[in-house]
Amino acid sequence: MQNNSETAPAAEPRPDRPAPRRRRWPRFLLALLIAPWAVWAVVRLFGLETGFPLVPTVAFTPYAAVTAVIPLAAALLARWWWGATVAVAVLAFLGYCVVPRALPAPDPRPEPDGPTLRVLTVNTGFGDADPERVMELVREHDVDVLSLQELTPDAAEALSRQGVAEALPHSVAEPAPGAGGGALFARHPLERVAAPAETQFAMPYAELDVPKAPPVEVVSAHAMPPMLPGTIGQWEESLDALPEAEADGPLRVVAGDLNATLDHARLRSLLATGYTDAAAATGDGWRSTWPDDLPLPPLTIDHVLVDDRAAVTQVGVHRVEGTDHAAVLASLTLPAE
Repeated sequence: MQNNSETAPAAEPRPDRPAPRRRRWPRFLLALLIAPWAVWAVVRLFGLETGFPLVPTVAFTPYAAVTAVIPLAAALLARWWWGATVAVAVLAFLGYCVVPRALPAPDPRPEPDGPTLRVLTVNTGFGDADPERVMELVREHDVDVLSLQELTPDAAEALSRQGVAEALPHSVAEPAPGAGGGALFARHPLERVAAPAETQFAMPYAELDVPKAPPVEVVSAHAMPPMLPGTIGQWEESLDALPEAEADGPLRVVAGDLNATLDHARLRSLLATGYTDAAAATGDGWRSTWPDDLPLPPLTIDHVLVDDRAAVTQVGVHRVEGTDHAAVLASLTLPAE
């Protein structure tokens, strides 16, 4: 009997071949995903934020640090180890930049043993800040120095009606319409000091005579907002006009709306001369101060910068009706005279 069935030859197994395009495209997309955070880290590392829009953008570095887990998670899920290594480095660096602000700074120096100085700074928001609330903060916290920005003539009169002269009888005030005014009010005698340079906004500068302490030079600082291409140069000039700390010079405190965060190279350069950011020193550096009325993630642009010879003991951030800036209150211990 004949068997008509034919035995088909067994199919030889096909060798597995890599599909280069299928592998390259996901990695290319992952590289595109990692790139913005990597570029951000490089800009922040080398202080490359010049011009618009880099200057305002770098202010959001804390948000870049928090979201840097996204490219890392994507690289790990794709098992792209080289990309994951880059993402880890970016995350670690951005974290190194922002995490210390939430931790009290260790201070190996001897604690100064002089008097306490309480400094309150408020951007009055074109003079619309509630004067009753401002004076409530002054009295409640025994404020010694009140630093005001955007103080208008009407706002100055409103504060006068609320008793600012009784609580803080000494002043160097330059009220002006719009955002141009500024002032210092103090419990102790003030003597005006000539500002080192002219600026777009008033930045009153005075020497404060504190009993049992060396004289303290105080500046009510207000930098131009770097919100538009045409204002970047004025922002740079106003920050450059602030006095540097001098180890052998007068004790200085700079309090106001710097329109800069600790991620801006210009502010870090000023701090490096011998200042401490009060909020960062107490672990309050993440507490935002602006804005209340714009659809933007909140930022910390109002600061009290303190000479390294003084100590920061406490910082508070307080909301004030009528202005989109929070008030910042810092308690300092000065060196003895």
